[in-house]
Amino acid sequence: MIMNFQSMAGLLALGTCLLLSKTGAAPIPPAHNYPVQPVSFTAVHFDDVFWSPRIETNRATTIPYAFEQGEKSGRMYNFERAGAVLRGEKVADLKPPGFPFDDTDPYKVLEGASFGLAVQPDPKMDAYLDKLIAVIAAAQEPDGYLYTARTIDPEHPHKWSGPQRWLRDPDESHELYDAGHLFEAACAHYQATGKTNLLNVAIKEADLLCQTFGPATNQLHLWPGHEIVEMGLAKLYRVTGQQRYLDLARYFVDVRGSYPGGDDYHQSRIPPVKQTEAVGHAVRASYLYSGMADVAAFTGGTEYIDAIDAIWNNCVDKKLYITGGIGARHNGEAFGANYELPNLSAYNETCAAVGNCYWNQRLFLLHGDAKYVDVLERTLYNGMLAGVSLDGTKFFYPNPLESDGHYERSPWFGCACCPGNIARFMASIPGYAYAQQGDSIFVNLFAAGTADITLEGGAKIRLAQKTRYPWDDTVKIVVTPEQKTNLNLAVRIPGWARGEPVPGDLYRFADTNTKPVTLKLNGKAVKFEIQNGYVHLDRQWQAGDTVELNLPMPIRRVVANDKVKADIGRVALERGPVVFCAEWPDNPDGKVRNLVLPDTEKLTAEFQPHLLNGVETIKGHALNADGKEQKFMAIPYYAWANRGKGEMTVWLRTSTNTLPGDLQPTLAATSKVSFSHPGSGPEAINDQKVPNGFEEVPLFHWWPRKGGEEWVQYDFARRAKISSSDVYWFDDTGHGECRVPQSWKLLYRENGEWKPVPDATGYGCVTEKFNRTSFTPVVTDGLRLDIQLQTNWSAGIYEWKVQ
Repeated sequence: MIMNFQSMAGLLALGTCLLLSKTGAAPIPPAHNYPVQPVSFTAVHFDDVFWSPRIETNRATTIPYAFEQGEKSGRMYNFERAGAVLRGEKVADLKPPGFPFDDTDPYKVLEGASFGLAVQPDPKMDAYLDKLIAVIAAAQEPDGYLYTARTIDPEHPHKWSGPQRWLRDPDESHELYDAGHLFEAACAHYQATGKTNLLNVAIKEADLLCQTFGPATNQLHLWPGHEIVEMGLAKLYRVTGQQRYLDLARYFVDVRGSYPGGDDYHQSRIPPVKQTEAVGHAVRASYLYSGMADVAAFTGGTEYIDAIDAIWNNCVDKKLYITGGIGARHNGEAFGANYELPNLSAYNETCAAVGNCYWNQRLFLLHGDAKYVDVLERTLYNGMLAGVSLDGTKFFYPNPLESDGHYERSPWFGCACCPGNIARFMASIPGYAYAQQGDSIFVNLFAAGTADITLEGGAKIRLAQKTRYPWDDTVKIVVTPEQKTNLNLAVRIPGWARGEPVPGDLYRFADTNTKPVTLKLNGKAVKFEIQNGYVHLDRQWQAGDTVELNLPMPIRRVVANDKVKADIGRVALERGPVVFCAEWPDNPDGKVRNLVLPDTEKLTAEFQPHLLNGVETIKGHALNADGKEQKFMAIPYYAWANRGKGEMTVWLRTSTNTLPGDLQPTLAATSKVSFSHPGSGPEAINDQKVPNGFEEVPLFHWWPRKGGEEWVQYDFARRAKISSSDVYWFDDTGHGECRVPQSWKLLYRENGEWKPVPDATGYGCVTEKFNRTSFTPVVTDGLRLDIQLQTNWSAGIYEWKVQ
């Protein structure tokens, strides 16, 4: 039986933790739960200068835009075709979806739209969701299976899907990943609207999963290749009270790594409870760790908590970017080795930032320690927020900490996971501001607005914040109980205000902040101690009692642990929770990567209301590559790339001794690149960067295309005489599906026709070096690589030089 959530619409994405009794009477608490409970975002109303406009842009612009892109790109068409097949209609177009996980894009945006409906009625959007849900429901097979990549043409499903259901899920099929996002969307829609049209679809598939997977001999013993179904099942458990959903979530955690065939990429080499290091695909990992937290909270399994605590320590101490981003490597979208934190090639997928927020919120709810909120806040203001443009219609997939000018935001992606994740997450941010435990209320995030909270004993409290955080350093909290009430108000003192950029020693402030945090109660200074990152004000409160918190926000220089080679001799700039970067439009000549910011340079902060929708800026002077002084300005990292392509850097050099030699423009570097299939990263082909054992560098690949013929082409800026070409192949044997080509050849353009270069010698396919091909000189305006891929393998290129 399902609870009536009409009066509890729009609960935080983490979900409610109440269950129905067997009689369907009043909800009763589960046997186990998170010790700390989030305050639902529907009870929190921001009215601030920072988050309110962004949340409204997400509701009014990003979500409708994402639905529009889903229509244009065929995501909804996939469900329509699957439904037509199930109705026995003749379908002319049986081509499988581009990716087997394309179904999740509408699910995620639908989840975000549901959160929006929970806080602001929108009949037009409500009606659209009902129509979309009807299309989704029609694509569900009679037994509950919902996966358009197979249903459209069961005899010829997507090549990643395999000939039978589920069997390739530990690798590529994403069937359980699709189900997980469906469950999350269904719970959000039900909680927001009280309607069961999508929830019924989710329950039907969840019941199929419970029949199909488990420890019994007649069930499948497979782990999800891309985690999130664990979180989705936990939400269904919270919404429906059905124990079987929690049992299956636990099974999916426990079975991972318990059978041969697992690997670090999927976090399945060893059982999760034995893992101590953040490894593999960063999005999958953060979803797994969040799911483990859910399982731990609702089963009381301390072994899961021990594991994710150890993994968190490894991540925060050795693998976390100063922006809160995770996942250093393009190869596998994965965590790197300890202290492997390159800047130019940093991957930091937007989805991973969202996953990092989920994970840290859950750890806070388990432990009640502000250090998790410190990481959450850092990710919110920097790594996550950078993923969407200021107007809400352009996105980042990777979020590097340095750009040579080739990188820009995209209006959409072939693999469109990130826009949907932004859409669903942004709507729920107010739900991260407050939490409660017994007669305690935790104030975790600072934003003007109100929160209406009911304590365990029934006492009702309204908290009202007045602040311009993160731009200003003062936060006033007005406490208004219905009547005099005993309450422990736990106010977070951010780590950055306590002299700690992050927990641990991965980063530290280079300077000393001499201004202490101060706190007043009803105008009188209060002496306080900080426990687990909080000041506890335990007293009897009455209407109008006011807490005034002052968090000094000087400009801080941050340095990294010496083991982070990419940041040696560099500093990053912070003010409050915001990380800054130097970007091309704000600095002379648009060159910022070689700027030197001496340690002695005095910096000032200035709010510019008409720049980038209103931002704090940091100003001073720096030295250019020639050692000459010039004006310097930095903007918040989240706001970069909203004014076109150009250079950007977070980490600034502190001495001219660390400046590299300037790269001279070459024939290849100034050429236009075109290719047979977009793949990923075409700008890397001529960026003059090759692997050096120090920093992972960008690369181009044709994946997921395999086994066929591909090409890449240079159109020169002018006709030139050339006689050799060097290719540095990308090969990820042991990690992915790119190998050196089976064969290749060089063609030059003459009178508009492509001809083989004469007397060619070379055509090597050796890894970890340039492969030179020499030939009789030709004069041409273009050169082309024709490549035959190995059977069942793709290929890629780090760099292609021409002489």
